[in-house]
Amino acid sequence: MNNNGNIVRPVLVVFALLSALTGLIYPMAVTGAAKAAFPSQAAGSLIVLDGTTVGSRLIGQNFSDPKHFWGRPSATAPQPYNATASGGSNQGPLNPALTDAVKARVEALRAADPGNTAPVPVDLVTASASGLDPDISPAAAQYQAARVARVRGVPIEQVNALIASNTQAPLFGLLGESRVNVLSLNIALDKVK
Repeated sequence: MNNNGNIVRPVLVVFALLSALTGLIYPMAVTGAAKAAFPSQAAGSLIVLDGTTVGSRLIGQNFSDPKHFWGRPSATAPQPYNATASGGSNQGPLNPALTDAVKARVEALRAADPGNTAPVPVDLVTASASGLDPDISPAAAQYQAARVARVRGVPIEQVNALIASNTQAPLFGLLGESRVNVLSLNIALDKVK
């Protein structure tokens, strides 16, 4: 019994020290360094317009108005782009539910722009792994450009220029693919008179 008493105290002291170090000190130091070096990213990459936070560059939003560009479908519940319920649908390519969902999304895109006979880009009809993807491919933006221009009464060249100016290249020209942040593009579009 005496031997166990000698072991318990150092174990508890080490446990308390490591808990404080890894549970408090380290996270606070990393958070402080992140806020100092990357203040916008550490705060969630929020987009603020006229003093009002309208969203984040990191989390998609549910745009369904034909005058806006639409993002990737979201697989989160109970509402789309629910950051507290991030996750994919986990439906495989042979799952009839996925096939039905993709068909319904293609039909909705065709109904919104009946004259568009181009192939529908896959990212407009399938959710990302997180269900929160804020970006679409430049092809997905181009697919929607004619609809947005027509509904807004804006020249297609102006819409294409906005797509081009909001297209982000792969990191270092190598990592990832070109992408368009839907919220940033729609904000730029809303500023057009």
